[in-house]
Parts: sequence; structure tokens; C-alpha cells
Amino acid sequence: MRERVKKYFENFQKALRNLKIGVETSENDLDIDGTLKRFELCYELAWKLIKVYLEDLGIICRNPRDCFKQAFQNDLIHDVEKWYQLLEDRNLLVHTYTFEESKEVFERVKLEYLSLFEHLFNKVREQLEERNL
Repeated sequence: MRERVKKYFENFQKALRNLKIGVETSENDLDIDGTLKRFELCYELAWKLIKVYLEDLGIICRNPRDCFKQAFQNDLIHDVEKWYQLLEDRNLLVHTYTFEESKEVFERVKLEYLSLFEHLFNKVREQLEERNL
């Protein structure tokens, strides 16, 4: 199991780095669309990292909402309501994508969600180091 945690952590780290580059360098609609795809990937890897990390602790969660709740209770994330909003925005992009909505979500990614991902990354890294994984 610990190898799975490390693998998800490494993949999340790469996705987070790419998202940060996208947020910092997006200059036009095409760049924003690409950054939003990076956001979707980062989201998927974040919740799956949470899932396998918690499983390694003996905590089972089966869906993103439940995983975010458990992550909050286990000090991996600090604002569960923002993660629920992040989930809603991800679903909005996937199911009802419009240009106006994409611009709004991009701004939230830039101003709020990137820091949520960074906080999760730092907390998992700290806990992995503490557990010598």
C-alpha cells in the first residue's frame, strides 16, 4: 500500500507543478482551457491521493466528498467547504462547460484552489516524512 501512496504523491506533485505553471503563465483563452484541464487532473490525483493515504491509515472512503470529510478530520486539509466547492467547480467544467463559467472557475483556481492543493501537498509530505515513507 505504501508504494501506492508514494506513487500517487509523486504524480500529484507533478500535476500540481504543471497547474502552477499554467496559472502563472496563462495569457489567452487557449492557455486558460489548458490550465483548466490541468486543474481537472490535479483534482483527480488529489482526491485519489487522499483516498489511498487514508486507506494506508485504515480509513476507508469511497467517493471524493467522503474523502474530503475524512481528510479534514485527519488534518490533511483545513477547509472542507472549499474542497466541496472545488468538487462542484470540477463537475461544472466536465458536465456544463461554457466559456463564461470556465473564466470564473479559472479565477477560483488561481485565487483559491491552487493554495488548497499546495496545502494538501505540504501536509501529506510532512506526514510521509514523519512516518518515514
